[in-house]
Amino acid sequence: AEGFNPLCGDQLKVYLYVNEELIIEDIRFEGKGCAISTASASIMTETLRGRSVEEAERYFSAFHGLTTGQDDSIDQQLELGKLEVLNGVREYPARVKCATLAWHTMQAALRGDKVSVKTE
Repeated sequence: AEGFNPLCGDQLKVYLYVNEELIIEDIRFEGKGCAISTASASIMTETLRGRSVEEAERYFSAFHGLTTGQDDSIDQQLELGKLEVLNGVREYPARVKCATLAWHTMQAALRGDKVSVKTE
């Protein structure tokens, strides 16, 4: 799937290989963007590789809650690890879009969407 943030120009593609057991065996990204967008995509691939599609959705919800300040949506049983370094973007709404672009694009890839994900 492809993602684009028109606000700052972040562009990326997320590639997934999900096996028959619905485990993300491989996940990669390529693209260009700001440091927040790139860091988020990199940490996302590390976090989701080897996890189930269901777990990926739980991590999406938790990360979205972390970055938007909706802490009540964070699954307390998930170990967020490196994702927590992006907690501060909640103070900068324009940067939330940078941090979440890869995650929204990952969801589009899981759904098989052909339309480019935009943060606007």
